[in-house]
Amino acid sequence: MSDTYKTISVSTEGIYKEKGSKFLAFAFPVHTTDEVKELIKTFKKDYYDARHVCYAYMLGADRKEWRANDDGEPSGTAGRPIMGQINSRELTNILIVVVRYFGGILLGTGGLTIAYKEATADALNLAEIIEKTVDCKFSIYFDYLHMNDVMRIVKDSNAQILDQSYDNDCFMILSIRKQEVEFLKGKLAKIDGLHFVLKD
Repeated sequence: MSDTYKTISVSTEGIYKEKGSKFLAFAFPVHTTDEVKELIKTFKKDYYDARHVCYAYMLGADRKEWRANDDGEPSGTAGRPIMGQINSRELTNILIVVVRYFGGILLGTGGLTIAYKEATADALNLAEIIEKTVDCKFSIYFDYLHMNDVMRIVKDSNAQILDQSYDNDCFMILSIRKQEVEFLKGKLAKIDGLHFVLKD
């Protein structure tokens, strides 16, 4: 499995209008279902006067956690075309919400599908798509005497120091690309008394 994935850097907005109906699209970078739920709750509150608040999201580097919601639109006419745009760009860790204000004229299932697709595409066309690596976090605990050795190994790797504490007993929280974990672990294992704890 690849240890990279594509997502958007910041939130963007798009719009599509058809026969008086307005479709407002909002794309957000997200990491958890809790974030998704909070955003949807906020949208339903802020756009209480809208006819529909439809959405789709995809989470995880493996793109296995997802959901598409039509919010009362005919089945498959809203959530699916929103998800289609996420999939066509192979994005993850993303939520797209499309708010519809009804213009009085029915668009039919074909018209709705196009409208939700185009609104989503408009928001994504404005987004900066970035590639991220799947990283692992871990803690290391070691004796102060080994500080120079540890620092040299960390510096020579691509690991980032997220937190650190230096006393008689030292500890660091490191982050490194998933595929490089075993290599770094092997190097650190040569230091006497060093403990390595992988974090979730």
